[in-house]
Order: sequence, then C-alpha cells, then structure tokens
Amino acid sequence: MDRLTDNEKQTIMDIFDHLHAHPEVSWKEYKTTEFLAERLKKAGCRIRTFSDCTGVVGEIGEGSPVVAVRADIDALWQEVDGTFQANHSCGHDSHMTMALGTLMLLQKQPQLPKGTIRFIFQPAEEKGGGALKMIEEGVLDDVDFLYGVHVRPIQETANGRCAPSILHGSSQHIEGLIIGEEAHGARPHLGINSIEIAALLVQKLSFIHIDPAIPHSVKMTKLQAGGDSSNIIPGKASFSLDLRAQTNAAMEKLTEETERACEAAAAAFGAKIELQKEHSLPAASRNKEAEAVMASSIRDILGEENLDEPLVTTGGEDFHFYGIKVPNLKTTMLGLGCGLQPGLHHPHMTFDRSAIYTGVEILTAAVLTSFDT
Repeated sequence: MDRLTDNEKQTIMDIFDHLHAHPEVSWKEYKTTEFLAERLKKAGCRIRTFSDCTGVVGEIGEGSPVVAVRADIDALWQEVDGTFQANHSCGHDSHMTMALGTLMLLQKQPQLPKGTIRFIFQPAEEKGGGALKMIEEGVLDDVDFLYGVHVRPIQETANGRCAPSILHGSSQHIEGLIIGEEAHGARPHLGINSIEIAALLVQKLSFIHIDPAIPHSVKMTKLQAGGDSSNIIPGKASFSLDLRAQTNAAMEKLTEETERACEAAAAAFGAKIELQKEHSLPAASRNKEAEAVMASSIRDILGEENLDEPLVTTGGEDFHFYGIKVPNLKTTMLGLGCGLQPGLHHPHMTFDRSAIYTGVEILTAAVLTSFDT
C-alpha cells in the first residue's frame, strides 16, 4: 500500500484546520455538509445528500462487496472561556478529516479492488440519532464492512498505539420535572421545596446497587430551580440524569432502579416527579471478523508492538446502532491513540494532530484488506 507524502499530509491538515475552525452542532451541520459534499465531488465521488437532514454520502467504484467508512460531523455546544459556542471537543473534526484522507489515499493506489467504497458523513452523533437516521435512509442496506474511528484520551490509549475496536457501554439520558408547591420563605411548612426533593433524589441515586462486576453509574448532571426572588420556596425544578452501564442488560436494570428512586423521593414529600427518557445508546456489539481486519491493519502500519487489546470504555457512541440494527453488517471502530488531553469534551481538548495521518493509513489498509476477506 502506498503511504502519504508530505504534500498529501499538508492537504489533510488544511482540511482539518478548516473543519476545526467551523464547528456546527447536531442537525445544524449545514456548512459542514456543503464543505464535505464539495470535497467529495472534486474527488470524483458519486454523492448523496438528504432532503430532511444534514450529512452526506460519497462513493467510488461499483458493485459488491461494499466497504464503508463512517465519520461523525457534529460539534458540541459548550462554554469555552466564558462563552457558549459550538466546539469540536470530541474530535469529530479529526474523524471527518481521516475519512477524506482515506479517500485521498485510496485514490492514489495503483489499483483498487472490484467493488464499492462508501464514505458516510453522519450528523448528530452527540444527540444519539444520526446513525438511526442513516439506517432509516438505507445508507447501510448493502454494506458488508463498516469502519469508524475515534480519537482516544491519554487515560485509555497511549499516543502511537491503537486498538482494533472500542467497546463502548450503554447510556441513557433522562429529563425530569419535580412538582412541589411554592411558598413564602418565612413559611416553609406551607410549601413543598423542589430543591429539597432534588437533594433527597441525589442521595437515593447514590444508594442504587446493581452487579458490581459490571461498570455502571447514575448521576444528576443538571438542576434548575427558583427565580430572581430568594424569598420564594421553589415548587418546581427541572433536572437531567446521565446513566451509564457496560452492558444493555445492566442498563435496563439501572433504569428501573433510577425510576424507583425518583418515585421514592417524590413520595417522601408528597410531590410528583415526571420523567422523560431522552436519547439512549446501546452497548457495543463486538464483531470478531471486522476487528481482526482492523488489528491486521494496525500491525501493518504501526507494528505488532503498538497494537492494543480491544478497548473497553464507559463512553457511549451511536455507531453501535449500525452493528445491532443492520443484519449481517461487519463493523468495528478504530481506537486511535493520539495524546489527547485533558479529556474528551473538555473545552480545551487537544491532541497530537499528526496522529490523523496514522488514522488515515490504518483505515485505508482496513478498507483494502476487507476486499480480500
């Protein structure tokens, strides 16, 4: 396999710099989609966009088998130095860059195998619905192998090392509303203080116990109550809960226990708590065949000594909907060590950008190897 030249590396870094400087949040990746579509067109790809959502698909070759590379394209909305803004603190700018770089490197090979290579630039990974939308649009119906990539923090994978799969856990996000009763601050006996209910709920959540051999957690991540007047006991409070579990069965149990804790906290005060389940993500479904292809590709590019074991992480990824909901699809996600710190979703997340070139070469090798499998 031909490797990247210095000129090609500069082109790839220019792409990254553009995407990094123009982040857009989930379902609103309009300019990102336009940029990607234009790059795909210039590369001679057949492209497909969607009338009811962002995202773009490009492909080269024809017929079967079909091997695909997926990149997520949305940024997070978070506070950076006192200002809320779109921010690529999860590395999706690098994932898009690696997908485009893989296309570039494939097209410089002396000869490509017979079949189709598809590049899926998926919206709204951070909202947990982008993969499901691509499945709904039939983008994966004829795909045999699907590869993804995610940059990994230093706490998980060292710079210069890679894992052939990322075994994410399951996640569930719940929005809640506490309904008590307002009262004057001087007459607390006449009201039901929603903040006190929330405090009890936090305590009850800490007492939830499921199988300790399975990593899991539940925590309150948002609480809003009261207004400008400090002498009013707030009757209502809204909150968010974040649930994590390493298996789908454990998540089912954790969700049940969380709902029970909410019922108990409300009952203790004679109040009500209304819950609304927001997006959820499944735990990874491991595919040994795709994982073996990725492991072989890592060996080819980095050597056996830099191949890690499959990476088990408590984070969530909607990429795993593909492996669960699309029959016969062989899929895995490359875990790219890149010196990422201080961590994913930190507003000032940074990493060794030269690792992007490594990701491009490993993904390219995986695509080519898939046609021989």
